[in-house]
Amino acid sequence: MTDQFEEAGPVPGGREERVVTAFVDLADSLVDDYDVVDLLDRLAGYCVELLAAEAAGIMLGDPQGRLRVVASTNEQSDWMELLQLEADEGPCVECHRSGTPVAVADLTTAAARWPRFVAALAERGTYGSVHALPLRLRGEAIGTLNLFHRRPGPLPVADLALGQALADVATTAILAERAIGRGEVVSEQLQAVLTSRVIIEQAKGVLAERGPLGMDEAFDRLRSYARDHRLRLAAVAREVVDTARVAADVLAVRADPPR
Repeated sequence: MTDQFEEAGPVPGGREERVVTAFVDLADSLVDDYDVVDLLDRLAGYCVELLAAEAAGIMLGDPQGRLRVVASTNEQSDWMELLQLEADEGPCVECHRSGTPVAVADLTTAAARWPRFVAALAERGTYGSVHALPLRLRGEAIGTLNLFHRRPGPLPVADLALGQALADVATTAILAERAIGRGEVVSEQLQAVLTSRVIIEQAKGVLAERGPLGMDEAFDRLRSYARDHRLRLAAVAREVVDTARVAADVLAVRADPPR
């Protein structure tokens, strides 16, 4: 286990162009009335593509300081993050509390540090390493960006720097809708994102049951419908929960590739 960013091999050829494409796309999304939840989902997808991670997730602190999942690339990363919240320990929890990155190259060596988390993880054997990066605002963490890899091992310094840059974009996306002048405004912004996530999870459940679909596929259909109709994810999710017709329309669309 290590908390230090370590050097690794060369950056794969062609990645620089993909990095530019990702940041241009994310910057273009930061326009008036953009959908924060959709943008965070898009950003998590770029983390998987650019940082060779099997999964990525974003967590935010609620007004009481408790972390909650707001975006993830699959249900396995959702489970990994929720496991840490239930145990109240793990790299993502520690990153949020300290406001500094936590890089764990081999989770099997972390039993003394996070006994409940590692014990529960051993039963599933899903991931071998995790890197948690803070969403920073004025020196404090309002959440974390979490990268999960199946195999143990450190990430290159360049990858961790890129991951932190993406985490900073996430912070901007959450808070840029209005000027941040008071602490309570930050809380309002965070709470709005968290509330949207709750209704989206409910809609995923409705679609999964009616499909029948897996939860990942249900979210892909919901996201595709929202993008095709230029609607906010949370607004479509509310309609899915409340209206059988809209749920049927969402189930009829072809899902876009995750991004």
